[in-house]
Amino acid sequence: MEKSADHSPKFIEPLWHVQLAVLAALILQLSLPDKLVAGPRYVLPGLEALLLVALIITTPRQPVFRSLLRRVNAISLVALISIANIYSVQRLAHELLLGGVINNGHALVIASINIYLTNIIIFALWYWELDAGGHGARQAKAVHERDFMFPQQSTPALAPKGWAPKFIDYLYVSVTNAAAFSPTDTMPLTSRAKLLMATQAFVSLVTIALVAARAVNILR
Repeated sequence: MEKSADHSPKFIEPLWHVQLAVLAALILQLSLPDKLVAGPRYVLPGLEALLLVALIITTPRQPVFRSLLRRVNAISLVALISIANIYSVQRLAHELLLGGVINNGHALVIASINIYLTNIIIFALWYWELDAGGHGARQAKAVHERDFMFPQQSTPALAPKGWAPKFIDYLYVSVTNAAAFSPTDTMPLTSRAKLLMATQAFVSLVTIALVAARAVNILR
């Protein structure tokens, strides 16, 4: 009897590094000065922590998963962290431009680095969760519109056999976009991917050009 073809993925991407990235973003948020935090210090991070726990619980244990509840939890978690970080950027810019009470240059530099790193983590999570239908769809090799074109996909002959983007690939895209304010080797294909990359570049530009530069000028 002829054996049926095995369509299961050859490599199952682990999720511990994604959960670790979320935890790092929460820690970075908790280390910000009170003036830059949305609402009471522990309310929003507490909600994000609860969502992270819910995400872990609702993630199916099968090698390939496509859980709607998990996807809703994941997107809600990333959206909450995104809103909190954008609020922190706005508050930091406000303190600098309008002469707020935060006038310690060292604190501003540390806060701007904190926000910049959080921005990188947030958008790596967005890219990883949304590209081609999300992690579960990519693992199952379901047909979805690609949001990003990686070099390995445009030139498959040069890529390892069975190559597929993993979280580290999306983290690299986020790092390069935050540093260059534009795509580098990975191109956005859809409108939502372009909008996400534009938003990340804008937040990074404000943090570096306005916040960090102003903070260095008042160092003492």
